[in-house]
Amino acid sequence: MAEIIIYGKSTWPYTEKARSAYGDGATYVDVAQQPEKLEEMLEFSNGVRKVPVIVQGDKVEIGYGGTWGV
Repeated sequence: MAEIIIYGKSTWPYTEKARSAYGDGATYVDVAQQPEKLEEMLEFSNGVRKVPVIVQGDKVEIGYGGTWGV
């Protein structure tokens, strides 16, 4: 199974919903607290500045539920 990474902001409700849904099975990166990770997130999201960005292997979802898609 591919590693799951959630890039988000702790103050954003959809980030919290994604974290709750994936639980301990995902690594969480708060781009507000770790601004050096913002560029990493933007590479996955093709420059889209929306959170959360959920990366699972080759699959990238922008927004909880994949409303933006990549």
